[in-house]
Amino acid sequence: MQPELYASPDEDLRITDLHAFYGESHILHGIDISLCRGELVTLLGRNGAGRTTTLRAIMGLVSRRTGSIMVKGQETIAMPTHRIAHLGIGYCPEERGIYSSLSVEENLLLPPKVASGGLTVEQLYEMFPNLAERRNSRGTQLSGGEQQMLAMARILRTGADLLLLDEITEGLAPVIVERLGEVLTRLKGMGYTIVLVEQNFHFAAPLADRHYVVEHGHVVETVLKEELKAKTDLLNSYLSV
Repeated sequence: MQPELYASPDEDLRITDLHAFYGESHILHGIDISLCRGELVTLLGRNGAGRTTTLRAIMGLVSRRTGSIMVKGQETIAMPTHRIAHLGIGYCPEERGIYSSLSVEENLLLPPKVASGGLTVEQLYEMFPNLAERRNSRGTQLSGGEQQMLAMARILRTGADLLLLDEITEGLAPVIVERLGEVLTRLKGMGYTIVLVEQNFHFAAPLADRHYVVEHGHVVETVLKEELKAKTDLLNSYLSV
């Protein structure tokens, strides 16, 4: 019996039996995850497990995908990327994609709107005070942490409220990581829905409603927030190198 694809009006994302391919390489082998509005979930796993490919498949950035990806009640498996984005999805890839020759403010003003309700530049400066201080600085003059803040802020400017975030803390100073955690907590409180690919489990653990452990293109374990203490050893066994 097939699972019901859209069981709740508050469900922003439901992925069912998702397979994804790069050319002839079969990377995802039947991913199943779901998120309701305002939830934050993590995709945990070793490098090469298929976590980033899951985000790229949601956006239609793989050569082929099969299965079902329901976004806010709409089936998107056959949609092109630009139409998927206009359902209010923002993807922040690991490489960030900052325009290095433009100032912080020019980077914020450049992206097109994909949905109503995007944050204003002043609201973003209030959320990311570092960017307010560097508003006239070019992308090449920003630290790694400031670039990461700018990449996230740019997405929030577009009106996207379903966020796909890939390794946003990698290589950043602890004080910046702490600030990003505060921002994610605030966004959750504002009703944003967030899928977070993250290696830093200490960072992700207090933020997430659920953790999906991905291994060899499958979800092999789902751990609820309230189960973390009891399942720490199990998670460590999956995540250890």
